[in-house]
Amino acid sequence: QVQLVESGGVLVQPGGSLRLSCAASGTAFSLYAMDWYRQDPEKQRDLVARISSDGTTDYADSVKGRFTISRDNAKSTVYLQMNTLKPEDTAVYYCYIHRLNHVSYWGQGTQVTVSS
Repeated sequence: QVQLVESGGVLVQPGGSLRLSCAASGTAFSLYAMDWYRQDPEKQRDLVARISSDGTTDYADSVKGRFTISRDNAKSTVYLQMNTLKPEDTAVYYCYIHRLNHVSYWGQGTQVTVSS
C-alpha cells in the first residue's frame, strides 16, 4: 500500500520562506513522477510543480522563480521550497505520485497560511 505523508505547512509572514516535504512508502519511488498541488476552499485543486522520474521540472506560472521542486530518491521524498511567499499562496498543499499505467495516490495535505 502506497502512503504519502506531507509535512512542513505552517503560518508564515508574507515574504517568508517554507519547505514542504512529502515522504513516500510502499512503492518504487524513483520510477514515479511527483507533483505538488494546492487547493483553496471552494476552488479546484491546481498543479503547482512537477518533477518527473528523470528530474525534469515544470511550474505553474504563478510560482515560477519563487518555488523549487526537488526529489531525493534515496529518501523517497519530494520537496517544495517556497520563497517570497504571498498571501495568495495560502492553501492546502498536496503531493501526488503518478506513473503511466499505474495507480496514482494523493497525500493527506498540509496547510500553508501566508499572513501578517
